[in-house]
Amino acid sequence: MNRFADKVVLITGASSGIGHATAQRFASEGAKVVILDIADDLDAIADKIEGDVTARTLDVRDSASVTQTIDAIASELGGIDILHNNAGVAAMKPPEDHTDEDWNKVLRTNVDGTFHCSRAAIPHLKKSKGCIVNTSSVSGLGGDWGMLAYNTSKGAISNFTRALALDLGKSGVRVNAVAPSITDTPLATDITGDEGLMDKFRDRMPLQPPEQPEDIAAVVAFLASDDARMVTGVVMPVDGGVTASNGQPAIGG
Repeated sequence: MNRFADKVVLITGASSGIGHATAQRFASEGAKVVILDIADDLDAIADKIEGDVTARTLDVRDSASVTQTIDAIASELGGIDILHNNAGVAAMKPPEDHTDEDWNKVLRTNVDGTFHCSRAAIPHLKKSKGCIVNTSSVSGLGGDWGMLAYNTSKGAISNFTRALALDLGKSGVRVNAVAPSITDTPLATDITGDEGLMDKFRDRMPLQPPEQPEDIAAVVAFLASDDARMVTGVVMPVDGGVTASNGQPAIGG
């Protein structure tokens, strides 16, 4: 497929995991992809992706830098068609052990970063009738144990997505989100590397975990494509069936 030929796609948190897989997916379908991250080796990462991929160092928490960078990209590439807000961090510990630094890092990256990038991109997306796809989580649809800041941030992203979709719909800009469950990414290594925990996920997920970043990237690409032209304000679970359950334990086979 060549669904994104000549489309300019910006992806934050793209040095690894879901963002990296999404960059590969869009590039394989003809897009001009700009990966945005704070990784030191970002240019080398971009060079290894087949297609039209370039890199810009960007800290999404820095509002002024975000606006300057996104405006510069739009000027150089002739506009922006798709923004994938994927940058994110987590803190896994009991609520009373969350430090101010933990809380601020998670909220500033996950929530403020998504806001900064979206706000900067909106004028360009209105011109192109483009779209935004955010990375939320099943942790933004219900609570987890021991992930207070992360759950708070992803709950905010889910409703941010809905509210922004309402505000931008009349301008022809769509806003959606994906909500993965446990995915094989660097962010989740503490979980995916623990066989005991993974056994618990296997008990809960109808489709066996962990998900692969490419599984999420495929749905991001769908939501950004013309096939989803009447889809906006949706937080789409890509979760192996976790949210199909009411939470009660399995009975029988």
